[in-house]
Amino acid sequence: MIKHIAFFCLLSLFFSCNSSEEKTKKETEVTIVDGAERYDVYRGSEMANLMRGMHAFNVQLKQEVIDGNVTSEFPEEFLKIHSAEFSESKSRNKTFDHYSGQFIEAQKLVFTNDSNESLAQRYNNAINLCITCHQTECTGPIPKIKKLLIKP
Repeated sequence: MIKHIAFFCLLSLFFSCNSSEEKTKKETEVTIVDGAERYDVYRGSEMANLMRGMHAFNVQLKQEVIDGNVTSEFPEEFLKIHSAEFSESKSRNKTFDHYSGQFIEAQKLVFTNDSNESLAQRYNNAINLCITCHQTECTGPIPKIKKLLIKP
């Protein structure tokens, strides 16, 4: 009987140690800097951050295209799409390389006047390439990307 009680006490002690370690881990996510709490914030991969920047730029570009006066220039930052690091669960593949190359070329066409296609059509072509690529993998952003399209 005493052995059972001792075993139960040891088992309880073991589980209480584990739960306090979890509390400590959660508590270390909040740090105090100069008297203020600082929270560790999620930082996306280099590729995710690049794509968020591409989205923000294309929101602005959409309005310029609608107004018929593109004043911005092709962002050289977009060329990092060929080298930016993915998150741990994703990796570069032939499909991504294919669509990302096509996207860069289509996006550059928005900033040229040497085309038979309308400015809105050239812009939509670039955005449609984003959608097509995202249909092969990482489908979550598709609704957000579709909002970038200019409707006729």
